[in-house]
Amino acid sequence: MLLPSPAAVPDATTTPPPLKAVLWDMDGTLVDTEPYWIAAEIGLVTEHGGHWDVEKAMGLVGNALESTAAVLQDAGVQLSVREIVDHLSHSVIAGVRRELPWRPGARELLAELHGRGVRCALVTMSERNLASEVVNALDGDYFEFLITGDEVENGKPHPEPYLMAVERLRETDPELTGNHCVAIEDSVPGVASAVASGVATIAVPNAVPLPADPSRTLWTTLAGRTYDDVATVLAAHAASAGAAL
Repeated sequence: MLLPSPAAVPDATTTPPPLKAVLWDMDGTLVDTEPYWIAAEIGLVTEHGGHWDVEKAMGLVGNALESTAAVLQDAGVQLSVREIVDHLSHSVIAGVRRELPWRPGARELLAELHGRGVRCALVTMSERNLASEVVNALDGDYFEFLITGDEVENGKPHPEPYLMAVERLRETDPELTGNHCVAIEDSVPGVASAVASGVATIAVPNAVPLPADPSRTLWTTLAGRTYDDVATVLAAHAASAGAAL
């Protein structure tokens, strides 16, 4: 199991660490694919004689796909976990190829961060086949690498996906730690994963509301947000960690 990268605890009286990297969730954060996932789940459960609805689907938003598949098996889907994951993923890929609904402000912020030299990585519980469809639809090579659901042992809400991303970043910058990174998430499991990894976390709720939580920063939208806004979140996170000593 991955452990947090070694990092000095920030001192609230010192200069805040520079923003070196932003770790992006995909579904619901970069693109609004949740309606595609929900439709795929409802269709699959219905085909197998069970009942599934939007309310039940909302409870799975942000979860690892294997966890979702296990819940759908309990709802009556008589397929293996792998078969369920493949069915859902292929259905969502088909939807993305018809229309790819970007979240407001996401591409603009991504482009600005990249232009300012901030390294960006995608950290998603979708598998690489779907994530590649989304990344390839962008108008630039903004993401340095992808961490996808089929590459981790423990999916969100476990911190492994974000810890893995930080370790990948450290391969070319050994001085980088989680203190230099900000995660952007939209779901309860995703936010929990990012916060548990120790990185500063921006929560931008989409399909489901997020409970009050002082451990992350809440934004209602990415529209109009800039590099400076993200850097401010990182600085506040560092100050909070220093003050807690």
